Amino acid sequence: MRELHDEPLAGYTTMRVGGPAARMVVAETTDELVDAVREVDDADEPLLVLGGGSNLVLPDEGFAGTVVVVATRGVDLDSADSCGGANVTVAAGEPWDPFVERACAEGWSGIEALSGIPGSTGATPIQNVGAYAQDVSQTVARVRVWDRLEEKVRTMMSVDCRFTYRHSLFKGTDRYVVLDVMFQLVLQSLSQPVRYGDLAAQLGVESGDRVPLAEAREAVLAQRRRRGMVLDADDHDTWSCGSFFTNPVLSEAEFAALEERAGERLGSEAGAPPRFPDAGGRVKTSAAWLIERAGFGKGYGMPGPAAVSTKHSLALTNRGSARAADVVALAREVRDGVQDAFGITLVNEPVLLGQEL
Repeated sequence: MRELHDEPLAGYTTMRVGGPAARMVVAETTDELVDAVREVDDADEPLLVLGGGSNLVLPDEGFAGTVVVVATRGVDLDSADSCGGANVTVAAGEPWDPFVERACAEGWSGIEALSGIPGSTGATPIQNVGAYAQDVSQTVARVRVWDRLEEKVRTMMSVDCRFTYRHSLFKGTDRYVVLDVMFQLVLQSLSQPVRYGDLAAQLGVESGDRVPLAEAREAVLAQRRRRGMVLDADDHDTWSCGSFFTNPVLSEAEFAALEERAGERLGSEAGAPPRFPDAGGRVKTSAAWLIERAGFGKGYGMPGPAAVSTKHSLALTNRGSARAADVVALAREVRDGVQDAFGITLVNEPVLLGQEL
């Protein structure tokens, strides 16, 4: 376990903003992780548990307490058979995309559409990470956590995690620290059915078809690169938290009101807002569609320090010299602009530590 003081935090996040940590502890084993958290809790001091930093906007003034960096590693195949599939336990600090790459190489099907997503594996169940009609709740068998309230290790089965769209039991609370995640993957060389229209079109298949895992992964990476969603130090469009806002989930009445307001504002030739079925008879619509039609197109804010990505209107980016305050101000402008235009309040996906929109 390593300890650092006044360590700049910007380099630990994909948005590349944030001031120094008063104290930083780098935990490289699960025991070190638990011990570090317990030590801070026993001292009743502020704690920030930091994984890959891909879903976090840290404040310019930094963090006055202890930052525990989860640097644990390990991918263990617990069992593999044709009936139960491949049960794979992954340490919380293991980088996500290298694990997906290995899964595709090993013939572990079920997470290939989540290729290219930055961050650590332990973070994936927290917000039920998903993309291209696949999310981790479909494959998470159990999550092992440190319960800071009860001061013990607990094993949460998938049903206990209360997964919903970009949400889980673990999101919005600091009670649990993820230690490792077990995934139950299918032993086969083919992907799960391709459900995302653009992805199916790129692969030249019909919706619901399966393709070799390597082909599925490369197609997803190509889709993400076009949107600036694969990390590249030389591309400021990737200096972001990925999608900054979640897609709104509305009742039928709320969606009807949105359609009416969009028609009044844009005219019938602009087309209706996208709609996708969601659980409980609700309707999901596109945050990107709302953002663009509220006047925040790709590149909005350029050449300012923070701007909407030139490749994807759902990503807010650091153009190289942005501070956290610049990013938050842009996010607030976009959120308020969509509210004024369509009556929909967008919800930020990344955590804005010590900051509010």
